Amino acid sequence: MSKIILVTGAASSGKSEWAEFLAMESEKAVTYVATAQVDETDVEWVAKIAKHRCRRPQHWQTLVAQTDLTAAISTATSADCLLVDSLGTWIANLIDLSQKDWQKTVERFLKTLPEVSGEIILVAEETGWGVVPAYQIGRIFRDRAGSLSRQIGAIADTVYLVTGGHALDLKKFGTPIPHLRSTEFPD
Repeated sequence: MSKIILVTGAASSGKSEWAEFLAMESEKAVTYVATAQVDETDVEWVAKIAKHRCRRPQHWQTLVAQTDLTAAISTATSADCLLVDSLGTWIANLIDLSQKDWQKTVERFLKTLPEVSGEIILVAEETGWGVVPAYQIGRIFRDRAGSLSRQIGAIADTVYLVTGGHALDLKKFGTPIPHLRSTEFPD
C-alpha cells in the first residue's frame, strides 16, 4: 500500500530539508527522484544542486526524471521511499505542453500515485502568494503548480506546509476546501 506525503512551501523555506528528514525517518531504501535539468553555464543553479547533493546520504540512490515522472515512480516496491524534488521543476520542464497534453500527463501521474507500492514524498513549490505574473507563461506555471498541489493534497496521507523553517501538518490541523463547480467561472 502506498503512502503519499506532500511537502509544500515557499522558496528556501526548508521544504527539501523536511522532505529529506521524512525520507530518513521512513527507514526504507531511499531513491531521490531529481527533476532538475542541469545547465552547467548557470553557476547559481549548479551550486543549488550541489548543496542538495551534499545534504543527502551517500547510500541514497538518485534517479533523474525530468519529464516522465510517472514512469520513474511506478517502479517503486514496498521497501522503497521515493523523494521527488521537485514538482515545480517538473512543471517547468513540461511548460510547453498544451493544456490538453498537460492535463493528460497530470491525470496519468495522479492515477499512478496511489498505485505506488512504497512511500512517496513529493516536494512542491507554493506560488501565487503575491503579484500576478505579468507574462502568460508565468501565469500558466502558477496555475499548474497550484492545481497539481491541490489535487495531490486531496489524495495524500499527509500534507505539510513548510514556512519559516517550521513544518505544519495541514491534514491534522486544516480543513479541506470543497471543490465547487461553477458554470459561470469554469476551471
